Amino acid sequence: CRLDPYDGLPESYLIHGGRTPNNEISSSLYLLTMDSRGCNRKLTLCCKEKELVGEVPGARYGHTMSMVQSHGKIACVLFGGRSYMPAGERTTETWNSVVDCPPQVFLFDLEFGCSSAHTLPELSDGQSFHLALAREDCVYFIGGHSLTLDSRPPRLFRLRVELLQGSPLLSCETLDTGISISSAIISRTGPTHRYIILGGYQSDSKKRMECSTVILDEKGIQFEHLEPPNWIPDIIHSRTWFGGSAGEGTIVLGV
Repeated sequence: CRLDPYDGLPESYLIHGGRTPNNEISSSLYLLTMDSRGCNRKLTLCCKEKELVGEVPGARYGHTMSMVQSHGKIACVLFGGRSYMPAGERTTETWNSVVDCPPQVFLFDLEFGCSSAHTLPELSDGQSFHLALAREDCVYFIGGHSLTLDSRPPRLFRLRVELLQGSPLLSCETLDTGISISSAIISRTGPTHRYIILGGYQSDSKKRMECSTVILDEKGIQFEHLEPPNWIPDIIHSRTWFGGSAGEGTIVLGV
């Protein structure tokens, strides 16, 4: 999750959870800052663990974090993901089975580390490897895979977060213009809220070869078809692919 520079602080990133090569799942939260000030403009990276108190999200992977702004405040929204089956439900055969995390929304501030969990009726099933895009006080959850349903339903939710004095107010709306996708890559194309969606999967055995432009504005969210690149044979015939954003409008892919 990227944090834009504010109040004199440099650009930074939040890192939460994840799965290691040893199949361990983390619940830690880290703040990675980048600073290139000084006469030689040397880039300095600093990583610090952040402690949360209250209703803290458990260990997971395949989830999203987004930053929202409301009433002059900022907060982080965490949603979705997978984790190991709870210890009390495991058997010898399922000791390392993963399940969808409960569909709760976690909200926490970075200044005091206070975290709260929220349950919304519209978010009735867990999902992971979805996309999340935020603009001001709204977060849009796009696509994702459900282990419970074993499918990638064309979901699209708009979560609104009002950071009121005292307790935050969260509301959710189901929109009907979603797309069926998981594990996609998203890249911002400029200072405005325009993004490119590329890659991902439509099913376990079918990659999503199409591309889309996503626009967030005061009216909501819009999807537009974008002509895909001329895929090279290695990408076309590969069973899996992965990658990430490498800057504004640039994406790195691996097969």
